[in-house]
Amino acid sequence: MEKVWLNHYEPGVPHTLDYPELSLYQLFEQSAQTYKEKSAVHFMGKELTYEELQSQAESLASALTEMGVKKGDRVAVHLPNSTQFPIAFFAALSIGAIVVPCNPLYVAREMEYQLKDSGAETIITLTRFYNMIKEIQPKTNLKNVIVSNIKDYFPGFLRFLYTVAKEKKEGDKVEIAKEDYSFTELISKYSGKKPPQVQVAPSDRAVFLYTGGTTGVSKGAILQHRNLVANCLQVKSWCSDYEDGKEVILGVLPFFHSYGLTTILNLGLLNGAKLVLLPRFELENVLKAIDKQKPTLFPGVPTIYVAINNAQDLHKYDIKSIRICISGAAPLPVEVQQEFEKNTGGKLVEGYGLSETSPVTHANPVYGKRKPGSIGLPMPDTEFKIVDVETGDKEMPVGEAGEICLRGPQVMEGYLNMPDETAQSIRNGWFYTGDIAKADEEGYAYIVDRKKDMVIAGGFNIYPRDIEEVLYAHPKIMEAAVAGIRDPYRGETLKAYIVLKEGESMTEEEIIEYCKSSLAPYKVPKLVEFRDELPKTMIGKVLRRMLREEEEKKNQEQETEQQ
Repeated sequence: MEKVWLNHYEPGVPHTLDYPELSLYQLFEQSAQTYKEKSAVHFMGKELTYEELQSQAESLASALTEMGVKKGDRVAVHLPNSTQFPIAFFAALSIGAIVVPCNPLYVAREMEYQLKDSGAETIITLTRFYNMIKEIQPKTNLKNVIVSNIKDYFPGFLRFLYTVAKEKKEGDKVEIAKEDYSFTELISKYSGKKPPQVQVAPSDRAVFLYTGGTTGVSKGAILQHRNLVANCLQVKSWCSDYEDGKEVILGVLPFFHSYGLTTILNLGLLNGAKLVLLPRFELENVLKAIDKQKPTLFPGVPTIYVAINNAQDLHKYDIKSIRICISGAAPLPVEVQQEFEKNTGGKLVEGYGLSETSPVTHANPVYGKRKPGSIGLPMPDTEFKIVDVETGDKEMPVGEAGEICLRGPQVMEGYLNMPDETAQSIRNGWFYTGDIAKADEEGYAYIVDRKKDMVIAGGFNIYPRDIEEVLYAHPKIMEAAVAGIRDPYRGETLKAYIVLKEGESMTEEEIIEYCKSSLAPYKVPKLVEFRDELPKTMIGKVLRRMLREEEEKKNQEQETEQQ
């Protein structure tokens, strides 16, 4: 389609950008030189300056080199958000290694798959995961195991309290084998030593980023340095009042996920910001961090903003420092957006992206024209088109739904070890996302749903997001998900999974009657289940696949009983 969206960029956002011919590490190096004395990372009350962060990354890089890690080798970073993560990330990149970020919540089977698929020979992990890693090591290519403890970067007294608490837990002590390495000992041993200079080009591979696997097997997206550098600069340009060296970014989105990696780690550390890191989302800790550290940027997901809006003691905390939040990973209900903006005085806008696109491709203008329910406009130098679902060849007219395809400097090289999937997803320079969307006459895009989440009930194509938007508008409902489940008569039928706000009650009939008032009859859920929580990825994306699998298992059990 024509680039009509450029007419709706807010003032100060460029249509195109100049991308430096530099690697991620070279940009971090520049930032570290410019902001030497400035705080780079705040974690559990302890801060590291840019100079200290770079120095420790260099020490670890020297250690990795001594272990035989060379350009193109894969280094798995198996850590939560902590000071150790950026040290490990930039240490590996500085010597031309490829980082494989791993989800700390993965069980042995999932870790084994990712380590084997990526070909990682080195892993940087925590003591709490050490026994699992040793258990699967013989089935992988792992040669070097580097172990840190989450408390290693705590301030002194907190580290002492943590150690005492852990020692009280029977069997918590982990014995590290002689052939393995201590993270802090390596940094101490190689302190002040600079690693050898390695030529890393923008076209070199930087990260193998594994997709969340919400619709099937996790795939490794191959992201080059230029992809991640471009996306970092695109996101920065979208925040038209971003000030180098002055921003404070709250880092609760996990860095093993593309969204946290780009919008917090890279955006922050490549541009002189201070990162306030939290290893996981705990409402009280997040509110305390905002109150004390005064973050200006707070990338997140709708479930985080929902939790803050519903905090019982929100009035006790000053959260007015927040200026910009870009929400991704899941649809942002309008009610959630409005309530959060009222609470903070900041701007919360919905965006869109995928692991395969580094990830951000779209966002609503922060200070310009926003459209409820829309993912907004493409980033600078990003194009999109909507094509028919059947062939992927015919462009759809304005307002009609089809598969959204993307083209831009942030699009991946391809999938690791999956040539067929790569050929299917990248055609004639366009990335076929598998998401169903439509566009309006001004170039604003609207995600209708995942291609794989589309429900066909009674011959109608139904998109769960349509129904979820209606459910989120109900004042008693905190979270909602809709999935298609097997039905002998209609093929599939709609089931709504509801999490009510604290202290509220509703019946199945009330939910159905409420939906009838706002939806066409064929879109009204036939079944309702109330739950305490919805299954989600660590990033906060609802796992509809898991809901469908639960139902399928129930059906199979019932069929077995009947036999």
